[in-house]
Amino acid sequence: MVDEREPGNGGANGPGLRERKKQRMYEAVSDAAIALFLEKGFEKVPVAEVAAAAEISKPTLFRYFPTKEDLVLHRFADHVDEAARVITARPAKRAPLDALQRNFLDGLERHDPVTGLCDNVHVLAFHRLLYGTPSLVARLYGYQERSEQALGEALAEAQGDGILAARLAAGQIIAVQRILALENWRRIDAGESTEAVWPDAVVAANRAFGQLRSGLARYA
Repeated sequence: MVDEREPGNGGANGPGLRERKKQRMYEAVSDAAIALFLEKGFEKVPVAEVAAAAEISKPTLFRYFPTKEDLVLHRFADHVDEAARVITARPAKRAPLDALQRNFLDGLERHDPVTGLCDNVHVLAFHRLLYGTPSLVARLYGYQERSEQALGEALAEAQGDGILAARLAAGQIIAVQRILALENWRRIDAGESTEAVWPDAVVAANRAFGQLRSGLARYA
C-alpha cells in the first residue's frame, strides 16, 4: 500500500523526503560557500558567486540563508538547542549541571569541534575563518543567545522555576562552555596537540562546573 502522507511530514520513521532534500540543499550550499570563503576570504566572495558555485539563483539562496553570515554559521544550527536537549533527555535523578558537565566531558573525549579540542585541519581552517571575521563573530552571538533561551526554557520546565531565574542560569552555563571551547581552540590553533591539551581541558571543565555549582546550587 502506498503511503499517502505528505512527504515533508516525515511520520514516525523520521524526516520525510521533502525535509531530507531541503537539508541536503542547506548542506550543499553551505559547503560550497565555506570552500570559497576559505580560499578567497569571507569579505571577498560576493553572494552571487556562492549561488553560481552552488548552481542556484541568488533569490533561492536567500530563501535558505537570510544573510551571508548564515552560510557559515549553518554548521552551528544543530548545536543551538544541544544544551536544552541534554536537560530534557537526562535521567530523572541526574541534576541539570551534572548532565551538562558529563556531556561536555564526553565531547572533549571524542574531540568534538564544539568543545574546541579538535585538531582536524578542516575544523581548524573553519574556526580561523569564523573567529577571524568580525561579522561572523557578531552573528555567532545571536546563535548563542538562542542557545541560552532554549536552555533557560528547559531549566524552567525541569525545575519549575520562573523563566527569568532560569535564563540567568542558562546565560552563565552557555558562557562557561563558550569560554572553555575558545581556550581549547586557541591552544590547538597555536600548535599544541589535542593529546597535550586534553588533560588541562578536563581539569578546566571540572573546575568551571564546580564554580557553577557554587553559584547555581538550585541546579546542582
